[in-house]
Amino acid sequence: MVICGLAIAAFAAMAKPQRLGISNTVPVRLQPFVRRFVAPVALAHAGDGSGRLFVVEQAGVVRVIRQGQVLDAPFLDIRNRVASGGEKGLLGLTFHPKFAENYRFYLNYTASGGGLRTVISEWRTDVAANRVVPESERVLLTIRQPYANHNGGQIAFGPDGYLYIGMGDGGSRNDPHNNAQNLSSLLGKMLRIDVDVASDTTPYGIPPDNPFLKTPGAAPEIWAYGLRNPWRFSFDRVSGLLYAGDVGQGAREEIAVIRRGENHGWRRMEGTICTPGVRNDCDTRGTTPPILDYPHSEGSVVIGGYVYRGREIPSLTGRYVYGDFGNGKIWTLRYDGTAVRERHLLLATGRKISSFGEDEAGELYVVDHGGEVLKIVPIRPHTALPH
Repeated sequence: MVICGLAIAAFAAMAKPQRLGISNTVPVRLQPFVRRFVAPVALAHAGDGSGRLFVVEQAGVVRVIRQGQVLDAPFLDIRNRVASGGEKGLLGLTFHPKFAENYRFYLNYTASGGGLRTVISEWRTDVAANRVVPESERVLLTIRQPYANHNGGQIAFGPDGYLYIGMGDGGSRNDPHNNAQNLSSLLGKMLRIDVDVASDTTPYGIPPDNPFLKTPGAAPEIWAYGLRNPWRFSFDRVSGLLYAGDVGQGAREEIAVIRRGENHGWRRMEGTICTPGVRNDCDTRGTTPPILDYPHSEGSVVIGGYVYRGREIPSLTGRYVYGDFGNGKIWTLRYDGTAVRERHLLLATGRKISSFGEDEAGELYVVDHGGEVLKIVPIRPHTALPH
């Protein structure tokens, strides 16, 4: 599957509360939606009013769900370009905010041949938006990967219209090259680029308010740094906040809200503690703690989700929904912009949750790496649950 000391009291206090209520106050269940997938890792919609959902299979295929059915013909098949297996593969898909007008979408995948690398590329469909133009790929960014793990994978457009790219630290253990703290490296970062313009040196532009644009030696694409493996992130449709699940190493899993120019601490910090095996004491000055972290007794691979903004489950509105690949649990939290005020266990699914997704209406789905997409739905009065 794709993802893989001493507490500092003052630092931990900034991330409070750590342990909150875990009772389910929102009556929901997982409703089987569509099967037939092979190692699915992401789900997206095009925002074009078509109601279609696009499921990303790790090997390099994108399939379309229309009206609850999987179309026989894949939307895209680039298995011949993708290096897949373990934490590698076709890992991310997003559509341009004006896809209905320009037919452009974007992929994040790992490729080999000449060395392992992450590729961020732009593609186009035909005017009917049903068929991908196979020769349309325009590579925007290539990032060399020193190891096969911690490739990140998520790409998404923010409310500002810029493309955000979550990059892992390059892999191995304890970030041996200290990439996440190195501003000259794109690894261990949240990147932000403008896909609608090009510069003299790159096929994309740098937004003028990127925080390190004028910092000598820093990569201008960086929006935030100090991340280990931000496998899944999303933007709240209402507040615009960027929530990320940053996969931990051996001790803590964390949920971060990522803002401009922040240092999220890795590899000095793993969540709210000094990283075991790196240093028993560490300097937390200048770092931003996660809004919540949890120990591996509660889960081992955090999967970032979405703030619910649909209409079918009013009691879930405004809660951030996230899960864990290791034990299949799904939680919610409510963040008020300063601290997490509530945390609840929503479901214990037993599923291998590789991702969450939302449709155009804001309803939420769970992607099971075993091959299924399920929908989070309310439990209606007198609803008979499956045995």
